[in-house]
Amino acid sequence: MALEVGERTTALFYAAEEPRIGAALILGHGAGAGQQSPFMTSFADALAARGADVMTFNFLYTERKRRLPDRAPALESCYRAVITAARDQIDSARRALFVGGKSMGGRIATQVAAADGRLPLAGLVLLGYPLHPPGRLDRLRDAHLPHVSRPMLFVQGTRDAFGTPDELAPILARVMPPPTVHPISGGDHSFKVSGRDKGKQAAVFEEIQGAIISWMSAITSHRGGGS
Repeated sequence: MALEVGERTTALFYAAEEPRIGAALILGHGAGAGQQSPFMTSFADALAARGADVMTFNFLYTERKRRLPDRAPALESCYRAVITAARDQIDSARRALFVGGKSMGGRIATQVAAADGRLPLAGLVLLGYPLHPPGRLDRLRDAHLPHVSRPMLFVQGTRDAFGTPDELAPILARVMPPPTVHPISGGDHSFKVSGRDKGKQAAVFEEIQGAIISWMSAITSHRGGGS
């Protein structure tokens, strides 16, 4: 589908399979790869197969085939437009809409949520939150997190150069409602674990995807949003 976000960008919709959880999830891509990267498509497919409607999209710089991300205001404006489009076009998004994404996509989702407490968001799913640039602990991207004020799920590898679960812990201790942190033992920024065992890696991804759906389902059930 095409979206108007000041300029046109594209989005992909992955329809939930049965049994549906009665919720939609928008996933923004990371800085270095668009919505059709293997990570994004595999996670969107898997989450839809587990019952969630999923929408991915390209930020405008990706749609224009540029490598350098836009500045934060442009990224946030694009994400807000996608939220509006999802609520207009996806029934489940009007019942329970989750936002988030991989790395930068998740960070921008948190900034959008923190800036507008009126946005009807059920929660945020953050896949490898980029707490800081690698090796730059002096450049934390955390000041806005206490203002998100919605449930948040952080899936974070213990070898993530952009921030480990241990680095997140003291920051999230100040956040309400208390976020959920799902650590991936031995996982890097994309949850890759060491070794060449493809079955082991697939099991890691499947465990993450199951955890996301379980977390979303618990929230929608509490909200009365399940179907």
